[in-house]
Amino acid sequence: MTISQRLGRHARTAGLLILGLCVVAVLLSQCSGPRLAATTVQTQPLEQRLVATGRVANVSRVSVGSEVAGVVRQRLVAEGDRVNAGDVLVVIQADELAANLEQARARLAALQQARRPQAQAQLRQAEANLAQAEREAGRRSALAQRQLVSREDAEQARQALVSARAAAEQARSALQALDPGGAELAEAYAAVAAAQAMLDKAQVRARVAGTVLTRSVEPGDVVQPGSVLLEIASDGPTELRVPVDEKNLQVLALGQPAQAVADAWPQHPFPASVTYIAPSVDSSRGSVEVRLLVDPVPAFLRQDLTVSVNILTARKEAALVVPNTAIRTARGDNQRQVWVIEDGRLQPVAVTLGLRGTTASEVVSGLQAGQVVVVDASDSLQAGQRVRASLIAAADGDLPAATD
Repeated sequence: MTISQRLGRHARTAGLLILGLCVVAVLLSQCSGPRLAATTVQTQPLEQRLVATGRVANVSRVSVGSEVAGVVRQRLVAEGDRVNAGDVLVVIQADELAANLEQARARLAALQQARRPQAQAQLRQAEANLAQAEREAGRRSALAQRQLVSREDAEQARQALVSARAAAEQARSALQALDPGGAELAEAYAAVAAAQAMLDKAQVRARVAGTVLTRSVEPGDVVQPGSVLLEIASDGPTELRVPVDEKNLQVLALGQPAQAVADAWPQHPFPASVTYIAPSVDSSRGSVEVRLLVDPVPAFLRQDLTVSVNILTARKEAALVVPNTAIRTARGDNQRQVWVIEDGRLQPVAVTLGLRGTTASEVVSGLQAGQVVVVDASDSLQAGQRVRASLIAAADGDLPAATD
């Protein structure tokens, strides 16, 4: 046999050997089944969180209005300005109110400087007349007893005495009304105070300390009593008001901690806690208002600023966790099914879920740590089918429960 014949024979033998190996590989692959992505069930910390979006709100927003009619002379603040209680915000021109005050003061001065001295003089004169009438009545009574004057003269003297007493009492009352604390003087003081109060209302002041949110008045505007000129966010607790889908009510509770992030400052998260859950549901949106208290309040927060909150609704230090993509057919509220790989074959296992997240959930019953479950299982899989597991990393246990 020549060398070329020997080489050809060896080449044919090698080709047949390679072909045989390929056939064996295909047969082994068919016997062991397709390769499926899978993960090992393990125990790890699991947090259930609720993510929602809302806005910053002060507990109290105060509307500042005018109590008098007039033309605005000055506006002393603008949006964003800090004000203290008692600060003047708007000045209204009030010439008529100023004139009323001067008139009330003039009347008070007249009572004190003219009317009271006159009343004192009138009282002195009335008391002198009374003394004269008493003497005359006594003298005529004595003469009448001696029959030196007629009874009519004595009676006239007694009548004059009664009139003198009445005049003296009236003069005394008039002076008392003009004394400090007297009725007429008190009325004059009250009129001055009322006129001063009305004039003071021409200066619109802040009733609370806070930040000016809005203004709706400019110098030259004509305002009427009750018209709103400014709005102030009063100092005090700051809240986050968040509408949450009603389906998440069962996981919410007062006191739950949260992390919040303002859209304008995403690099500066800050803590908050749930302090209020609305007792009713907004039927038009199917949502429930949740309020979270911010303490301490970051300096950059502003009224109506958009924020995202991440509420920690539940946590377990040791939970049996599987990816949500491994959970299949629903069987009631908490019943689901997963495909478990045992001895190279698929087995359907019913599981009961506990804490749920958007990427992974807790398995309360049905699985044990160390078992291998199929991820992204297709509907074509069958029980008992041979498969091979291609393990991937386990799911992260820090998971949001839902996003509104």
